[in-house]
Amino acid sequence: MFLIDFPNPRFCQNSDGVVCVSEIDFLNPSNLLHAYKQGIFPWMIEGYDLVPWFCPPERAIIEFAELHIPKSLAKTRKRTEFSFTIDKAFDDVVYACAKVSRNGQRGTWITQDIYDSYNELHRLGFAHSVEVWENDSLVGGLYGVDAGGVFCGESMFHLRSDASKLAFLHLADHLKTRGADWLDIQVMTPHFQILGAKEIPRDDFLQKLEHTLASGLKLF
Repeated sequence: MFLIDFPNPRFCQNSDGVVCVSEIDFLNPSNLLHAYKQGIFPWMIEGYDLVPWFCPPERAIIEFAELHIPKSLAKTRKRTEFSFTIDKAFDDVVYACAKVSRNGQRGTWITQDIYDSYNELHRLGFAHSVEVWENDSLVGGLYGVDAGGVFCGESMFHLRSDASKLAFLHLADHLKTRGADWLDIQVMTPHFQILGAKEIPRDDFLQKLEHTLASGLKLF
């Protein structure tokens, strides 16, 4: 299968961080994993039949040592009756992320092509999900990609208050047991800013990514 020869993102001149654009046929597990290992990710535009590949000038990450859990969330976590699983309902989580409405957004970047490609990446063991359950109902979750020792978060959803934040905390606990001390959230959101996320320059992120990938961590 043909791999995209991605340009080195360090030399990307676009202010929005678009490294390159490919045809939709190249949105496949091989190119996805190849991209993540270089700090690049796709961000589809609904109704647009090409794939923009991004590496933003400022990258949002969470260092677990700087993770901030607000008192109200800590109380919710302590008394929650939700249950949590990993990789039990990956396709349902991606589907829910695609369907949830988001403030300031029309449509979704999780197109059918994205849905199919990430489900195949999951089948191959590189994409993973966290599920939040209320009895037998899926009420929150998130999914992302293990680039080879670094978890790259993609999307999350909640149908109950704080369910997605609790899913993230469950993921963070899991990753810490595997030796991870940070994860990539790609772009800053108010949701993650509350939890202690920060933005770092692209060059710093790429250096951090390379160092962590070289450590050979097994996250799942």
